[in-house]
Amino acid sequence: MKNQKTLYRYLYTFKHLSCIAESPNSVVFGRFCAIVLSLYAAMHPFIAKSNPTIPAARLIAFKRAKTLDGGVSFSWLEQTWNKNALAENHLNNADLPLLKQLGFKSIRLPIAFEYYENEHITDEQIFSHIDNIVKQCRLYGFKLIIDYHSGDFNENNFRDETKTITNLWLKLAKRYKNVSGDDLFFEIYNEPPHMDPQIWKDAAYNIVTAIRKIDIDRTLIVGASNYNSIYELSRFVRLADENIIYTFHFYEPFLFTHQGAEWTGDQESTIGVPFPYNAEKFPIINPKAKNTDGEKNYKEYQIDGNEQSVKDKLQIVKNWGDKLDVPLLCGEYGVYNKYAGLDSRCRYIKTVRQALKQLNIPGLLWDYNGNFSVFNGVPSLENLPDCMKDAIGYTGQK
Repeated sequence: MKNQKTLYRYLYTFKHLSCIAESPNSVVFGRFCAIVLSLYAAMHPFIAKSNPTIPAARLIAFKRAKTLDGGVSFSWLEQTWNKNALAENHLNNADLPLLKQLGFKSIRLPIAFEYYENEHITDEQIFSHIDNIVKQCRLYGFKLIIDYHSGDFNENNFRDETKTITNLWLKLAKRYKNVSGDDLFFEIYNEPPHMDPQIWKDAAYNIVTAIRKIDIDRTLIVGASNYNSIYELSRFVRLADENIIYTFHFYEPFLFTHQGAEWTGDQESTIGVPFPYNAEKFPIINPKAKNTDGEKNYKEYQIDGNEQSVKDKLQIVKNWGDKLDVPLLCGEYGVYNKYAGLDSRCRYIKTVRQALKQLNIPGLLWDYNGNFSVFNGVPSLENLPDCMKDAIGYTGQK
């Protein structure tokens, strides 16, 4: 070893001194110099670049992310406007067999934890519902995502809110520590609002770090600020933790997917918007939408309202995931079903589903039996339109 180091030192010195000497008339010297440099390179394997090894924990996250494809959200426990949500059981004995038949593989369970705490609902009342769903998912072979929904995190209260969110996850981590990491996932926070992205990143890191003190194997799901925006995620700097799936929500173009949605205010008050864009069927803008973001969306729809635009926008986040070599998840996509035409809804859902499949990104529909449901009425095979069967990839063979 000593002799090898000595030779390294000699070659290094020769490389930087001898071979830069001016010897324009010495062909022999030039050849000798080339030989020496070759020997130097051969004895310094560290200068030859190789593909970095992906950490084992990240490989686990990639593997588990694939199992979440073909999912749907059960949203009743996040419906803060429904005072009877806890008394109602929207997951009955027919639901999971139906989803199994239709080819779904995973369930996302959004829960308004902070709302229930403020309403003085005990943890046990909430956790008992989760226990039942964990049990049912295990029985029917579904993967389950528990999602912290409807929180109040923002730039002004992030310190206190981070503590509130963390305390809840510590309780859940202890309760479900023995449930396999292949079957149960934690989504640490749904749709952080628009803010300084560094504030959310720091909070997310602190939440993840706290969970890891109890559960080192659980795959965690983390999105970017600005409501899980694809654009914000494309600027996100991944966390140090390796066992993370990065999520985003996709409702573009918003003019179509949220047309007539009351909670968006006047900006999406224009209804009858088709997908894809059709000049002959395109409605006149609702006067209420003028001078809002909705007017801008309306004017751009002839460019945004098509399959290629959907693919191009999804490619943005795919490029980010490939660059950082991290697993991705489209945690929500769908269409508000009150005003959008059925055929357009079917075309849109099929477009997004196929685009995600082509990009190898797992996706989950929003939602099962709410106002984004793919069913016409109570969930059943009979209430699933033929075009929607095609949209979700159901062939009748499952």
